[in-house]
Amino acid sequence: MSVTRRTLLTTAAGAAVAVTASTSPAAFAATDDASDQASVARTLRQAADYAIAKLRTVAPQVTAFPVGTKFEKWTYSQNGDWVGGFWPGTLWMAHLYSGDEQFRTLALTMADKLAPRQNDTGTHDLGFLFYPSWVTAYRLTGDEKWKAGAIQAATSLIKRYNTAGRFIRAWGQLSDPNNAGRVIMDTMMNLDLLAFASRQTGDPQYLDIATAHAKTAQANFPRPDGSTPHVFDFDPVTGAPIGPGTVQGYSPASCWSRGQAWGIYGFTTIHRRTGNAEFLTTARRMADFALGKLTPDNVPVWDYLAPQAPNDIKDASAGAIMACGLLDIAEITHRRHYRDAAVRILTAISKTCLTTASTRADAVVARCTRNRPNEDGVEVSLPYADYYLLEGILRVLDRPKVSGAIDLTHV
Repeated sequence: MSVTRRTLLTTAAGAAVAVTASTSPAAFAATDDASDQASVARTLRQAADYAIAKLRTVAPQVTAFPVGTKFEKWTYSQNGDWVGGFWPGTLWMAHLYSGDEQFRTLALTMADKLAPRQNDTGTHDLGFLFYPSWVTAYRLTGDEKWKAGAIQAATSLIKRYNTAGRFIRAWGQLSDPNNAGRVIMDTMMNLDLLAFASRQTGDPQYLDIATAHAKTAQANFPRPDGSTPHVFDFDPVTGAPIGPGTVQGYSPASCWSRGQAWGIYGFTTIHRRTGNAEFLTTARRMADFALGKLTPDNVPVWDYLAPQAPNDIKDASAGAIMACGLLDIAEITHRRHYRDAAVRILTAISKTCLTTASTRADAVVARCTRNRPNEDGVEVSLPYADYYLLEGILRVLDRPKVSGAIDLTHV
């Protein structure tokens, strides 16, 4: 029998989990003990300091948008692909943490390169592109240019709204019948751009569409146990539900961990913008499922329900995203265990997933997985992992500062 790369990676991941399984989750717990809290804060600050040092070295040479690493070096997209907002977003987080004006200058320069995308009606990812970059730029500078561009991006995004099915189409040009009824969990994270547009313009249609999409996703994605598929398809003409699917998960019946993380964070955010209690209930159900599937190393497996799970390849990016959502849930519900879990995840990533052992790595966070079924980006670095790790650390260490950038208020 031939040994495939996937077999080797699975075997290696299983061995890694076996090694870390003896570590009690309590080792990373946030407690009331002052010495433990100081230790956690020290670990998170060390991770943030490492990120700042890395960015000071790498960022001045970056002129396009990182999409992932190959042999530890960033590969780039000139137009930003779907991830372009995370690089300026990371630079903004670095500026907030360090006070270094160089990061502010670079963040504005890179955000400006996304300007043509504000008129792009061919993708649902305009929230990912414009929220960490242009919305944050507006909040931190007050320059109306950034607000206007973000509102234009929101105007482009709502053109993808299917009125029959009450959902925002994920993929494909509007004129392309392929995938016309395809919805993915990731879109939950693009809805806050629409909430921003409604607040800035006074026009309720943006938030109304965001809310309608969230209700459709809520009605169709979560299973009774709180797990979700990556994809759900609808008839694009009638809007009738067809059923679950997947692209980046193991199967339509599995639970891709990054998609679950997008949902946890996204449903909590739309709850914050609308006050709709059902969205928070959905976010908590999804969070409870994911937390129940975490192994003692506190780094999510790439798919919680794949056959080799939990002894399979990890995705640190899913952990960083989920931690940010958990911090939101904890603050809204006053349930300490969600905050404790978020801190354990951020601490675990800071201790076991950084590129500190490499002298050539461009990125901060390693052990990420982009698309395991296609063996595309397995055990690599991804720009959103760096962004959400810094966002999560700032949420823990200096919440008011990060709230000024991404607005953590609750209606």
